[in-house]
Amino acid sequence: CTMTLPHPPSDFSTQSDENSLLKQQIEALKQENFQLKQAQHNYSNILSSEDISRFSRHLILPDISAHGQAKLLSSSVLIVGCGGLGAPLCEYLTAMGVGTIGIMDFDTVDQSNLHRQVIHDESTDGMPKVFSAMARMKKLRRKVNVRVHQQAFDENVLPIVKEYNVIVDASDNVRTRYLVNDAAVLAGKPLVSGSAVRVEGQLTVYNYKGGPCYRCLFPSPPPPQTVTNCSDGGVLGVVPGIIGSLQALEVVKILLEGPFTNGILSQKMLIFNSKLSTMFRTVKLRGRQTACAVCGDNPTISKLVGYDNVSCATNLPPISGENRVSCESYASLLEEGNNHLLLDVRNDTQFKIASLPNSVNIPFACLGENLDDVRQKAGDLPIYVVCRRGNDSVRATALLVKEGFSKVFNIDGGVNAWNQRVDSNFPLY
Repeated sequence: CTMTLPHPPSDFSTQSDENSLLKQQIEALKQENFQLKQAQHNYSNILSSEDISRFSRHLILPDISAHGQAKLLSSSVLIVGCGGLGAPLCEYLTAMGVGTIGIMDFDTVDQSNLHRQVIHDESTDGMPKVFSAMARMKKLRRKVNVRVHQQAFDENVLPIVKEYNVIVDASDNVRTRYLVNDAAVLAGKPLVSGSAVRVEGQLTVYNYKGGPCYRCLFPSPPPPQTVTNCSDGGVLGVVPGIIGSLQALEVVKILLEGPFTNGILSQKMLIFNSKLSTMFRTVKLRGRQTACAVCGDNPTISKLVGYDNVSCATNLPPISGENRVSCESYASLLEEGNNHLLLDVRNDTQFKIASLPNSVNIPFACLGENLDDVRQKAGDLPIYVVCRRGNDSVRATALLVKEGFSKVFNIDGGVNAWNQRVDSNFPLY
């Protein structure tokens, strides 16, 4: 005979699914409860488990240890400039665990920055440098507190400076250096200062525990014609990377103190020259000057002085409006085919990068000793003078007029203006 088994209830499979889901939820709650109990168990009263894992190679260094790392995590640093020096500063201070990092810069990323400012890349071309830098810093360590100051360092920044433990000068111009120095002294903050141009770099620490400030060594700005920056003199890409990394090291030494105190570069300057076999040397600097205008015994500077009041003017000789032409006017002259001599007074290195058609190169530095050559080449033709930005060409025009040349015209703005106003295909460097 055949036995027929009863069919299971229609809702049997549904109940089975619900039971399985309930078991999964119970297991999830058990796991969550276990994790909460583990989190409540404090294995370290200084650092979190994540911090211990992240900074383990610091922690096993006796000179840093857990206490030193905790000090870094609670510290704050203001970096003035997100360029060649600021790039490694931002990256290494972030990676090493400095808790709060302020970055101040008003500039935007340009392609000419990318050979040295490695915190930026082609995708951030045109972006404000502070936001490009912040994006990279957050990728390195998501918990870093980045404070963005998208502005120039001016006479109004003293309240910002006072909020940080250490100030870092990673700027590239003399006016900012004097302002940053004065702000650091007035706020009572140590200043880590670096510079890099061509193939050389320098590094020192100012205003640290009674040490000298920048004005103790350089009381007033030098003549502008004696100052060179990266955009004028060029720079080997890796040089600011080296100096900026060493600046990051000095910052950490100041924050940690202890075993690092004696090695801090206060009243000492580290000089780097990539062309020498002995690339690094350290020289002793004179101490704090009692007559210093900002940190001396009777200071005369009690507030920040704006850019307009700092003696860093271009100091170009005056030339008559009759001796000036715009790039557009010179372009019209070329179209009309008028005969003339185009005198390019840039140095030979820049002239070889790119030049206007039929130009004759006599660098301004050599112009005074080559006036007879200019007379021979020009004859009775008018002379049009050009340089990179219109500064040396003004000086050359004034010199030629003074030497008796009657038909001399400065092309205002130089080849940079030619790129912007006449032909964007002319290389901008």
